[in-house]
Amino acid sequence: MRASAYVLINVDVGKSRYVYEKLEKLPEVKHIDAVTGPYDIIATIETDDYPGIGKFVLEKIHKIKGVTHTITCYIIRFET
Repeated sequence: MRASAYVLINVDVGKSRYVYEKLEKLPEVKHIDAVTGPYDIIATIETDDYPGIGKFVLEKIHKIKGVTHTITCYIIRFET
């Protein structure tokens, strides 16, 4: 089963567009929005499994120049 998460991202002042454009190029990023409020960008990501989400955030998102902080919110899908 595929795993999904929202990643709430803070960036350095003036780096939102740069980080946004870098995230757009990553195939795991399924949706991305620049937002106002306590976070600068919210990305929806998808990987093969839940450990893959953590690995992706640490190895890909955190390495983008300008990213200062992230919070990862795993998506839970209720079956009905």
